Amino acid sequence: MDDRERRQLLEKLRRPAGTVGREIPDELTVQGTTIDVKEFVFECKRLDSVPESERERVEAVKTELRRERLERKQRLEREDVTRQEGERLVESIHGIDRALNALEGLDAPSIGEDLRQKQLEDARELLSLIR
Repeated sequence: MDDRERRQLLEKLRRPAGTVGREIPDELTVQGTTIDVKEFVFECKRLDSVPESERERVEAVKTELRRERLERKQRLEREDVTRQEGERLVESIHGIDRALNALEGLDAPSIGEDLRQKQLEDARELLSLIR
C-alpha cells in the first residue's frame, strides 16, 4: 500500500459518521482474550442502568477496546500492510468504535427523558413565580 492509500484509509477513521450503519462485532480478540462484544453490549443495554457491581467490568471492557483500537490504528499507520488488510483494519476499528459508542451511552439519559426533566423544572419555576 502506498502513502496515498494509507492516508485515505486513515481519513476514513477520522470521519465522525464512520460508525453510522456499522455492526457491533460479534467477537474481538484483544491481547489474546476473546470478548463477546455484541453479547456484552446487548446484555448491558437490557438493563435500565448499569448496576454499581457491573460498572468496573464495563469500564474494563471499554479500556480494552480503546487499547485494541489504538493498536490497530497504529498498525495501519506504521506497518507494511496490503490495501485489503488496511480495509479490514478500518472496518474492525469502526466496529470497535460502534461498540464503544454503545457502551459510552449506557447511563446517558435519553433525549425524551432530558426533555421531560426540563419541562418539569420549567413548570416548577413557573409555579414558584405565580405564588
